[in-house]
Amino acid sequence: MNDGFLKIAAATPEIRVADCRYNLESVWSLMQECEKRGVAAAAFPELCLTGYTCGDLFRDRTLISGAESALAELLARSQRLNLLTLVGLPAAVGADLYNCAAVFCRGELLGLVPKTNLPNYTEFYEARYFTPGPDYRQATLCGREVPLGRDLVFRCGSVPGFSVGAEICEDLWVPCPPSVHLAQSGATVIFNLSASDEIIGKASYRRDLVRMQSGHLVCAYCYADAGEGESSTDLIYAGHSVIAENGTVLAESEQFTTGLTTADVDLERLSQERLRMTTWRNEGAAHEIEFSIEMPEFKLERKFPATPFVPDDVRDLAERCEMILNLQAAGLKTRLRHTGSKCAVIGVSGGLDSTLALLVVARAFDLLGMDHKGILAVTMPGFGTTGRTRGNAQKLAEFLNARFLEVPIGDSVSRHFQDIGHDPENRDVTYENAQARERTQVLMDLANQHGGLVIGTGDLSELALGWATYNGDIMSMYGVNCSIPKTLVRHLVHHAAVTGPEELRALLEDVLDTPVSPELLPPEENGEIAQKTEHIVGPYELHDFFLYYMMRFGFTPGKIYRMALSAFEGRYDGATVKKWLGEFYRRFFTNQFKRSALPDGPKVGSVSLSQRGDWRMPSDASAALWSKEIERL
Repeated sequence: MNDGFLKIAAATPEIRVADCRYNLESVWSLMQECEKRGVAAAAFPELCLTGYTCGDLFRDRTLISGAESALAELLARSQRLNLLTLVGLPAAVGADLYNCAAVFCRGELLGLVPKTNLPNYTEFYEARYFTPGPDYRQATLCGREVPLGRDLVFRCGSVPGFSVGAEICEDLWVPCPPSVHLAQSGATVIFNLSASDEIIGKASYRRDLVRMQSGHLVCAYCYADAGEGESSTDLIYAGHSVIAENGTVLAESEQFTTGLTTADVDLERLSQERLRMTTWRNEGAAHEIEFSIEMPEFKLERKFPATPFVPDDVRDLAERCEMILNLQAAGLKTRLRHTGSKCAVIGVSGGLDSTLALLVVARAFDLLGMDHKGILAVTMPGFGTTGRTRGNAQKLAEFLNARFLEVPIGDSVSRHFQDIGHDPENRDVTYENAQARERTQVLMDLANQHGGLVIGTGDLSELALGWATYNGDIMSMYGVNCSIPKTLVRHLVHHAAVTGPEELRALLEDVLDTPVSPELLPPEENGEIAQKTEHIVGPYELHDFFLYYMMRFGFTPGKIYRMALSAFEGRYDGATVKKWLGEFYRRFFTNQFKRSALPDGPKVGSVSLSQRGDWRMPSDASAALWSKEIERL
């Protein structure tokens, strides 16, 4: 299996009403195309072997027999086809006629899934012909005795995590769809065989219905809709097929088209998500039918966003940024009000993180109706501070009407070096961390002096990599950026720039153009920043990608590596991705002790490293398993 990915399809054939032979050939053509494209499972629309719009012809034995003969022919042709197929047809069982999905693979009819909820209102009148599906019974079709029931789950013994359930059209639109029980019985992929007529506004509702059902059930949901060829006597069918996974639409057909809509679903991600959720319940009460296929070779078409923490859509991104800023400010507002603090002390460097934190503090003060003079913005130039960053820190504080204080730390740190016998020409970790700890001491003492709170500025990416000084900048009284990754910090500052006044915009754009740096080593001779963080620890966009898929879904380093190659194609080669992936895991494991001592701070997204919330990890856990897998890449 390709890292847990599996290609599935919703197929909309062009049909002719009541022409079973024509419909058989149309279905067979798309089944062959499925195999060529590496599709493992495909669903065709409701009653597609006859057409959904046959009306009273469903009472005619010739039509019912024609549909059965068409299915028998498909079974015979598909004996060597490596594809699980679900096709809609009317099936007569004794005195009952069921609207069914026939499920078959390699010529074997595995079972029949009947429609449970028969609409009989407005344009629908299915109860005129069909019987609601039973929980379970035996049926004879195409000369074979097979199970018929609404609680059948088809489990693939050869592909881990691949279990299929089916429901038909209206079954999804009712308050308690059969797919709920099917998913809780182990189905990870739900197919819906549908003939949903098109009216104004229905497509968006249908899309949301499929998307949300996939999220509720933590499954892949594939909705195959009828289209070209259904009768237009009173209704129009547009072939609107949708494939969603765990709340996200992966693929959607153009309306009024036929053919295949395919998507690569991630079975491993679904299984991991169900394992993570302690409220997920596996009932295991369905009738399970086993089948087997060889995993098809297929080209992975699924795209992975290079910045998973950042929405692709510009409008969504703006809304997300505004919401995050409000969440940060609301958390700080509550803490300030609870402690009765009228002062917030924040170290400002002119870099991205402290800029974002200062903007959040100002917003929190606005929510409380407090004067910005209660914000004490402190810059503490050291051995690596440049005029550019120091100037931007002051300009931002002044623009926000905060109090600005400069406390140079060079002399204090130099005296400290004398006290501990450290040669200042030795620019090692002691040289760097002494400055960070001196700054923290200054901030803490100023907070005591002014009856305020020290506001932490460190972000999620730095916490993941341990790129923070223990008992230094990792410490604060409330860390507003603690669950925001560096890639998102950049977009939040940009959002503040484009939504703020022109003077603020120019200032924030210069902050965005400044290289990320702790500025702990002396600058270049021309005054430019010498110490660039991403030259040392690696690109933050890669680390944020690794962090998201490692923490959110528990993916292996190998899978994350291959996803990164796809997401960053043309930007980073395999050797570069492997290098920084190894560095990420090394740093993540060795720096857990720092995260175990984190101060309070608000969770704003699905990934957080708070030891009180999302992430509990022993500080002495070994990274050997992960490192060995990376070495083998």
